[in-house]
Amino acid sequence: MNHKFTYTVKRQRLDEHYHPATSTRITTNFANLARGASRQQNLRNALKMIDSRFNALVHWDNPEGNRYAVELEIVSVDLAIADSNQVFPSIEMLKTYIVDSNTNERVEGIVGNNFSSYVRDYDFSVVLLDHIKQQNKFSVPEDFGELHGKLFKDFIQSTTYAEQFKKRPVICLSVSDNKTYYRTENQHPVLGIEYQPNESSLTEQYFKKMGLQVRYFMPPNSVAPFAFYFYGDLLNDYSNLELISTISTMESFQKIYRPEIYNAHAVAGKVYRPNLKNADHSLTQIVYDREERSRLAVQQGKFAEEHFIKPYQTFLAQWSANVVL
Repeated sequence: MNHKFTYTVKRQRLDEHYHPATSTRITTNFANLARGASRQQNLRNALKMIDSRFNALVHWDNPEGNRYAVELEIVSVDLAIADSNQVFPSIEMLKTYIVDSNTNERVEGIVGNNFSSYVRDYDFSVVLLDHIKQQNKFSVPEDFGELHGKLFKDFIQSTTYAEQFKKRPVICLSVSDNKTYYRTENQHPVLGIEYQPNESSLTEQYFKKMGLQVRYFMPPNSVAPFAFYFYGDLLNDYSNLELISTISTMESFQKIYRPEIYNAHAVAGKVYRPNLKNADHSLTQIVYDREERSRLAVQQGKFAEEHFIKPYQTFLAQWSANVVL
């Protein structure tokens, strides 16, 4: 059993009063909303979008479309290397809860949803960019994502995770704008129509090293498919309400961050090519700075390099080379 790392899980409610913690990656979806003059209105509007979408998808026994509310919790995981007092902010995810006003029950949804990681920023915004500059063409380093993948799997397999969460995570991301997706005949009542990509993306390969599979579905009344990353069996390991809590949360965020894809006026056809230059879309009434987000990702990657990768380089290389997960 590996005891090289210890994990501490912290939880914070994501509501209109939320202020990002100092250790939170400020490029993370929800943290980006909670800044600036419009922060409270941004959060209020985003949360209202999530509730509305959830009720639209759970239309049975819900005639007025207001039976449910989704509550969100930010799950922050700090990592400490054994025999060291140094704690490093490792990953952050969202946990959903479903509140049923008919029964006054509050049930757990899914952990995962949004996923952010300083080490991923380091990989994509420092390692990959430096490698491309050196090669003078696009290529990927041989061991790209190995350490990050093993760190993630180590946490998921830890007793800390087992004590905190009943089920393994599902992470829901945007489709890639440089891939083509083909509609299949497979259809799920909640996840919707399944699509398949023409080729594997770098994100897919990166998440595969974290032990995650991926399937692409376009839920009912959505306009584009989403990438669902998961362990096990996505269609049978989770209830309809659990899956809908993830769809409603992440579709609302993607309408804000990727309106060209997820708030487009045309629905994805049999052959779908996402386009971030698509002008035929609507903007939400929520303020978001995409350019700032790209710039900050580099800063956060440098932070990981300075405070985690370089100080523990030898230890991390030896652990990664020897650990079996």
